[in-house]
Parts: sequence; structure tokens; C-alpha cells
Amino acid sequence: MSMFKSVFVFGVASAGLVVAGFAGSGMSSDDPAKSPKTLAVPAKPTFADHVAPIFYDHCVQCHRPGEVAPFSLIGYENAKKWAAMASVVTQSKQMPPWKAKAGFGEFADHNQLTAEQIETLKRWNDQGAPKGNAAKEPKPPTFSSEWALGNPDLIVSQSKPYNITAEGTDEYRNFIIRTNYKEPVWVTAMDVKPGNPKIVHHVIVFLDDNGQSEKLAAQVKDGREGYETFGGIGFLPSGSFGGWAPGLRSRRLPDGKAFKLSPGARIVMQVHYNKSGKPESDQTKVGLYFSKKPVDQEVDLAWLFNMLVRIPAGEKQHKQVYQQTIPANITVYGVMPHMHLLGREMKAWVVKPDKSTIP
Repeated sequence: MSMFKSVFVFGVASAGLVVAGFAGSGMSSDDPAKSPKTLAVPAKPTFADHVAPIFYDHCVQCHRPGEVAPFSLIGYENAKKWAAMASVVTQSKQMPPWKAKAGFGEFADHNQLTAEQIETLKRWNDQGAPKGNAAKEPKPPTFSSEWALGNPDLIVSQSKPYNITAEGTDEYRNFIIRTNYKEPVWVTAMDVKPGNPKIVHHVIVFLDDNGQSEKLAAQVKDGREGYETFGGIGFLPSGSFGGWAPGLRSRRLPDGKAFKLSPGARIVMQVHYNKSGKPESDQTKVGLYFSKKPVDQEVDLAWLFNMLVRIPAGEKQHKQVYQQTIPANITVYGVMPHMHLLGREMKAWVVKPDKSTIP
């Protein structure tokens, strides 16, 4: 094994290598304002010629039967039903769910519409969502498996469906899955299939090599599987495979790089549930993919916390800064900013030994 690790940086509550977090309310736009008159947009867009390519390239990974989105955008009849909604949520930048601002690094799976595409969807809806020549409509993309990366090597979930009450505060439930491997297992990718997409807000998968999660679960007297926490899992985890939220695409690590699942480790699957206003149940699945090649470098998550965020009452944009020195050479593969309750934006950058910076 290499003496140096590769990492995913998991920034929590305005944290990062160096991170400035702005807490408060409101949305900000990263695109300069453009007048519709200056955009290269067809005068009379149709589904077949102009809209289908946008939906099929950017939307149907989630907006298709059996996936996390609540409706399908495959085919004209489906798309027409949601023309007005598509126009609104693309103009507001709510969809596609891509949070990184332009100009702050290059990212895999970048999924953001251009100003021309957004205006095309608006104009299509404004003109009654015409179909156009069906013969010109592109074929929808095909998906060969329930799982984007193919069938996982291991699928874990709650032992039975978990019931959620109709109303009340969100729940952060931690489910413990025991493993019985006798040798380390190397994991190159993780994917998540929410059992009930209406209520699963996000999922984070932790590792427990010492049985601390079992002790916490033993204290629970509500008769339900697992235990509840907020803002963490109640103990310092041995590691993590990362997190999932709607819109995130699973990716494999480069060859030779992997997370380690130690012999006897417990997988702690934390599911954040939103209440829907009626009783619901869920049995979320996590799929793990094992390395088929020798591993020469272990990947880990660097947990960078700032738990001292205090927002003065009435302040619209409160800035917090956190930094941490990394004592060895590392390769950073991903950054996942995360805030609870209130958060406006988060900015992370690396300061190298020569004082140059990388956003």
C-alpha cells in the first residue's frame, strides 16, 4: 500500500480545505444576465427538433420509470404534460440539480443547461409545446440495468420496510448492516436506490469497525430498527463510502484506488427522511462495487467540521471561514459541501505550499 492516501473531502457546516460559507436565505445566480434577443434560440422550437435532445441529454437519467424523479420525460406525451413546470424550474436553476458555480473548477458529470437551452424550453412552453415532425425525434437513451454501473457485488438495506409518520420533524435514521468478511474488501463505487423517493432526502454510508453503532442502537426503546441522530451518527466513524442525493451519478474510482471494508465492519446507512403529510414506508438499498484489480492506494474521506456556526439574528449573509492543514501529499477526487438548516453558498479552495491556490 502507498503511504499516501487519496481522499474525498466531505465539508460539513462550512468546512473544507479552506472554505468560506455564507449562511442565510436566498438564491444566487452564477450566469451573467443575457437578453433573450441575443440568444441563438429557434423561433418556433418543437419537441422533436429541439426539446427532446435537451431532456434526453440532461433529464431522463432521473425522469424515467423506476427512477428517483416523480415523473417521466421520455416521449412527447409525457414531456408535454410537464412543459410549464420544466420552463419554471430551469429558469430558476432548480433543475437540473447542479449546484457548482461556473468558473470554480472542472467537474465530472457536469449537468447544467445553457442560457439558450433554458430559453428554448421557455419558448416551447409559451407556444403550446408543439410536437413537430415525429420522424425527426431522437430515440430515448436506453438503460440496461436498474443500477447505472450494472449489478452491484453487494446490496445492503434495512432488514424490513421502515415506517415514517405523516407529520413532524425530519428523521435521520441510522440502520446497521453487519458484514462477515474474513479479509479486507476493496470498494470502488457505491450507488443508492431509495425505496420511497418521495421521502428520502439523502443517504450517507458510514463504517463502524468497533461496534459503537450497536451500543447506540441498544439504547433505543421505540421498537423500530436503528437509531436516530441529527447532524452526525453519534460516534466517530471508522470510515465512509460517501453520500448520495437525487441527481448524483455514481462513478467508479480510478484503477488501483478503493475504499477499504475491514473484516467484521458494520455498515451504517444513514437515511434523511422528509415527511410527506401521510404515513409512508421505505426500504432503501445501497449497492457496492468491489475492485477486480489489485489496489495500491486506499481512499478515505476527510471529515472537516465547523460545529461553531452561530448566525446573528436578522443577518442576511453571515460568513464563516474554516481551514485545515493537510500534513501529507494527497489526491482529492471530490468535494461534498453540506449544511443543515440554513445555508446559502460554500466556497472551497486549496492553498499550496508555494501560496498558489486551486478552486
